[in-house]
Amino acid sequence: MIVDTLAIVGTGLIGGSFSLALKQAGAVRTVLGVGRNPARLTVARELGLIDRAVDWAGAGQADCILLALPVGETEVVLKNLAPHLKAGAIVTDAGSTKANVVAAARAALGARAADFVPGHPIAGSEQSGPGAARADLYQGKKVVLTPQADTRADALATVRALWEAAGAQVETLDAAQHDRVFAAVSHLPHLAAFALVDELAQRADGDTFFRFAASGFRDFTRIAGSAPDMWRDIALANREAVLAELDAYVAALQSLRQAVAGEDADALLKLFSRARSARERWLAP
Repeated sequence: MIVDTLAIVGTGLIGGSFSLALKQAGAVRTVLGVGRNPARLTVARELGLIDRAVDWAGAGQADCILLALPVGETEVVLKNLAPHLKAGAIVTDAGSTKANVVAAARAALGARAADFVPGHPIAGSEQSGPGAARADLYQGKKVVLTPQADTRADALATVRALWEAAGAQVETLDAAQHDRVFAAVSHLPHLAAFALVDELAQRADGDTFFRFAASGFRDFTRIAGSAPDMWRDIALANREAVLAELDAYVAALQSLRQAVAGEDADALLKLFSRARSARERWLAP
């Protein structure tokens, strides 16, 4: 057993799956749930994601607290938790941006920011809520931790051990580097999918386009089914890096447009071949 008591703030896909995986691994004895929606907490308890629901005071007595919520809520939640944190309690998160989360932890926790371990599991689904949780969500998936210079070494070791018990492969990155990388490989694809679906939906004959859309469109736009509030917060929290990636992508699309407009078959073939080769290298064992 790694920790006796774990508290989950946000008992949906991410938090619920973390709990299920750790229970299955025997890494935690008791899981507490915190959330704004009592009905959702009831479902989480019925599904075995948590053992009981608690308030902020109860959550603060856990050995480790995971924040699995939209990144825009981080500072408010940490301020609610801060007065109740017992000595030695570890706080970590599962947010998709890290520099803003680190800043929020420092603002809310003060000296206790050393007990905060910023994290980001690279796993998920367009599904959400307690019913989407599953014990194998993190098997073989990466989790990125972005510890700060003053992060407690034992807190970092505990959070690493919990994610590894959940089946994940843990890596560490600088918070700013994390945000640059994920602006390109996660945040931009989501924004592109949302934008394409919305643009088609706004057309007068949009229904016709959707009627004939098949697997390629479905696969490309799957992530447009993700939680809008979460992705709103991510886009704003990682604004500078997202804007840089949007600019780079718009420039790439403009070059593609020029090649199509100019009937430049050679340029198109080179671009498509480079992209295909790069993707094959990425997917290779």
